[in-house]
Amino acid sequence: MREQQREKPLALTLGDPGGIGPDITIQAWLSRKRGVPPFIFAGDADLLMRRARLLGRDIRVMRTNPMDALEVFPQAIPCVETAIEVEGEPGKLRTTHAAAVINSIRTAVELVRDGAASAVVTNPIHKKSLNESGFPFPGHTEFLGSLSHELYGITSKPVMMLAGADLRVVPVTIHISLAEVPGVLTTELIVSTGKIVANELTLRFAIEAPRLAVAGLNPHAGEDGMMGDEDAAVVHPAIQELRDAGIDACGPLPADTMFHGAARKNYDVALCMYHDQALIPIKTLAFDEGVNVTLGLPFIRTSPDHGTALSLAGSGAAKPTSLIAALRLADELARRERPV
Repeated sequence: MREQQREKPLALTLGDPGGIGPDITIQAWLSRKRGVPPFIFAGDADLLMRRARLLGRDIRVMRTNPMDALEVFPQAIPCVETAIEVEGEPGKLRTTHAAAVINSIRTAVELVRDGAASAVVTNPIHKKSLNESGFPFPGHTEFLGSLSHELYGITSKPVMMLAGADLRVVPVTIHISLAEVPGVLTTELIVSTGKIVANELTLRFAIEAPRLAVAGLNPHAGEDGMMGDEDAAVVHPAIQELRDAGIDACGPLPADTMFHGAARKNYDVALCMYHDQALIPIKTLAFDEGVNVTLGLPFIRTSPDHGTALSLAGSGAAKPTSLIAALRLADELARRERPV
């Protein structure tokens, strides 16, 4: 029998300082006695204290060694400083915050790599603000893939999955315009994405034989070529390749009929061809409880399934539900990976 690993906290990132990340971090910690797993905050401790005062919340934040985070968590939010202070005025975007946002993500991944944390949980970032600062990645998913190569020496293809209680969805193409999708979507891309999804659902979610429902690109999955030939020429061959690899895949299915209650019972995950095809149904069904999970990485990463909500920052109206769900799922996946 292998020796059981010690308990570890989750590594929670800063997110955009002007958004609701600090608000929901504070609220998640205040819910710690209601099943919120321990975490360590990778960011500016003073920012949390300022936001707590604005919200009228009584909290403590303690700068600490990551190894002491579990002991600290019942009394205070443990914080590993990233050496970059931020102003973090609620509702205000500043490109000067980019270094702190990026460094927080890197620090969280390093904590997991070094064995000080069990998984990464990311607060929402503002993509446009980061891009204007020179950040070369469309979003979290692509940056985490780059960090996998830099910090782990692993070239990985990160896959974004959104998960709720009744639905899991994966967009095959992610942060690109709708006009670009037909040119980017290939049989190879669908097959590689499907294989990663099936593998991770088995390894991390304990689904022995995952069932993949593959959406068509065009209305009515092309209607036998009347509405575009991509479904016959690109999507259908991908499904056949997945089946030949032993994966239970079906489709291409019309996207307008594959997300109702009865249809969802027939699959474990829906592979969608573009961003909104996947995110509209999951956010309709689980707006407050949905979790973003990045598959294909050498570490576990989850995130709330919402944005920075700048208009709610500092108001007390932001809900921590999705962050709490992300923390709980990250902890569940990390525990499943531990030897017993």
